[in-house]
This record gives sequence, C-alpha cells and structure tokens, in this order.
Amino acid sequence: MSLLAGRQVVAVFLAFAFTYFFSALLRAVTATLSPTLTQEFQLHARDLGLLAGGYFLGFSALQLPLGSWLDRHGPKKVLLGFMVLAVLGCVAFALATSFQALLAARVLCGAGLGACLMAPLTGYRHWFTPPTQLRANSWMLMTGSLGMLASTLPVQWLLPVAGWRPLFWWLAVLLGVSMLVIALVVPGWQAATPTGAPRPSYREVWRHPYFRQMAPIGFFVYGGLIAVQTLWAGPWMVRVAGYDPVASAGGLFTINLAMLATFWAWGWFTPWLQRRGLHADRLIAWGVPWHFLATAALIGAGPAAGAGMLAVYCVTATFVSLAQPAVGMAFPAALAGRALSAFNLVIFLGVFVLQWGIGLLVDLFAALGAGEVSAFRFAFSIFLACCMLSYAWFLWSKSHNRPQSP
Repeated sequence: MSLLAGRQVVAVFLAFAFTYFFSALLRAVTATLSPTLTQEFQLHARDLGLLAGGYFLGFSALQLPLGSWLDRHGPKKVLLGFMVLAVLGCVAFALATSFQALLAARVLCGAGLGACLMAPLTGYRHWFTPPTQLRANSWMLMTGSLGMLASTLPVQWLLPVAGWRPLFWWLAVLLGVSMLVIALVVPGWQAATPTGAPRPSYREVWRHPYFRQMAPIGFFVYGGLIAVQTLWAGPWMVRVAGYDPVASAGGLFTINLAMLATFWAWGWFTPWLQRRGLHADRLIAWGVPWHFLATAALIGAGPAAGAGMLAVYCVTATFVSLAQPAVGMAFPAALAGRALSAFNLVIFLGVFVLQWGIGLLVDLFAALGAGEVSAFRFAFSIFLACCMLSYAWFLWSKSHNRPQSP
C-alpha cells in the first residue's frame, strides 16, 4: 500500500481528528457531569466509577475483532460501521431514566467509539512515514485533549441553559457529520495479506516480547492516566480539595489544556528525539519515575492538591503514551491493526478496572471508618503501588529481552 502525498496526509489526519475529538469529549464528559448525575440518580462512588468505566467496558469488548477487521477491511469501512453504534448510544443516554439505562447507553457509546483511534493509527501505519506516524499519534492525542477540554467548562456552562440530555442529542448529530467527512476523505483499502494467504493471528501479538514488556505499564500507568483524567480528577477536586462544581469544571479545563500543550510538544519533538537515538523505551524509563513522584506528592498534599497538582500528575504520565506507536511499529504492517488493538485493549481494560476499582476502594475505606479525604488517599496509594510494580516489570523485561522497539 503506497504512502500518501502531503496534502492528502493533512486531509486524512484532519478527518480522523475531527471524529476523535467527539470520541474524547464523550469519554471524559462524565467527570463534568458527575455532580449532576450523582444528585439526579443518587449515585455512590462505586456507581459513578462503574458508569464512567462502562464506556471502557464497551470499548474493550470489541477491540480484538476490531484489530482483525481493520487489517482486513481497512479504517474507513470499519470506523463507519462502529460509529453507528456510537450515535445510537448517545440517543439512548439522552433518553435514559435510570442508572441501569445510563450504564447500558454508556457501554454502547464505548463500543461504537472504540475504533476512533485504532482506525487512524492503523491507516497511518500504512500511509505515513515512521516520523510522521509518531507526530500524527501525538497530535491525535492532542486532539483528544481538545475534546476533553470541550467536555469541561463549555459543558458546565451549557448545563444550566440546556441541560445534559440535549447535549447528547447534539453529539449524536455531530457524530453523524463526522461519519460523512470520513466517507468523503479517507481512502479505500487493500489488505496487506494477499487473498488466500494464511492470515496472521493474535497469538503472534500476545507472544511478542515487546508487547509483553509494555502491557503492564499500559494497563496501570496509561490506563490510570485516562481513569483519573476522565473521571477521578473531578471527584478529587470536589470531595478532597473542596471545589464547587463550577470550580471543578474550571480545574478540569486547566488539566486538559495542559495535556493539549504536552501532546502538541510531543508531536513536534518525538521525530527529532528518535533521530538522536532517544526511542520510546528510553524516554519511558527516564520519564515515568517523575510521574510516580507527582502521584506521591498528590497523595501527600491531600486537600491542598488541586487542579495544578492534578495537571502535573497527568502531564508526567504522558511519557507512557509513546508506547502505543512503538508497539504498532514493532510489528509488520499486516499485523498493525491487531497489535494496536490488542495494546489498546490492555489500556482500556486498565481504565475500566481502575475507574471502578478506585471507586470501590474509596467506598471500602469509608465503610471501615476513614474520612473522605483519607479514603481517597488510601485508594490512590494502592493504585500507585500497582503502577510501580508495572514499571519494575517494564525495566526487568527490557533488560532480559533483545530490543524490539523501533
């Protein structure tokens, strides 16, 4: 499959980025809506964690078949098919009258939007040069941060005017517009594996030493970043730091603005770093310990840890985002969709487990007599311990495997 020319590269990137913007907005909007939904549906912390994690449960459920379909049918057809489910999920969420209905709609949204990053990354693996792939990956994540930014103060400002239900009707319409853009701009597909030839399988992905090296930090560190950014940053600011809902939305805006700037910078500098021999493994090994220090500082500060410290927590975690394109480029093109979807499955299973798990731990420690601030601190301490163990595995695997990364 041939590389795309300059203008077509830009057009394809913008088409995919337009779609991913709404995917990220829908992923993160529960953090802003959490006070409203908690009051309207009388939700506990575990319910809120399950509701936010439901998106990632639906997202994860289709990742393995998604990878095979992407390798076989290409990003355009697969993404358009998936987004029909996302539109239906938005409509169902707007109509929901119970927690169970909200959860089912959230799962449907997650399933439908599960291809919004994997489809572009699979296409980039075939259509873009390696340096352009690294830049496009970071700038897709930047676009995601822009969507998360839109899910904060803009959504908070709209709530008193329109309410949360019309928001989801509008999102359904805008997702339909993005489908039209994808249909018009994204090129067709020629499978990398010739017809009649044996098709690659996920077994080759699961057994790959580089995939196994990256999987635990993908689950805990990357998954934890998304779990906090898209849910627990909001409750932390309200229930630990004492913010009101409007101030919490402003804090989320600050966090996502910092993430947008960070991914913009990664997009500019990763090709330059790669040319100088600073590949994903080395940057992750150097950068993740700073993230652990930021997490420990967050826990230690407790009520004094507001939006600024949460922003530092999220920004320092972005080193591990380099693992995603590195995994894709560690495999041949015929396996790109499977490799990327398998790693994405690991990440978003982590998001689901950590979003729900942190909520369960907060409720558990509260039931054991801990105050609300202490319950959050204990829950985040257990989470930090799991992240540190995953980093230890990364270092051990790196030293025991022949280097596989690009």
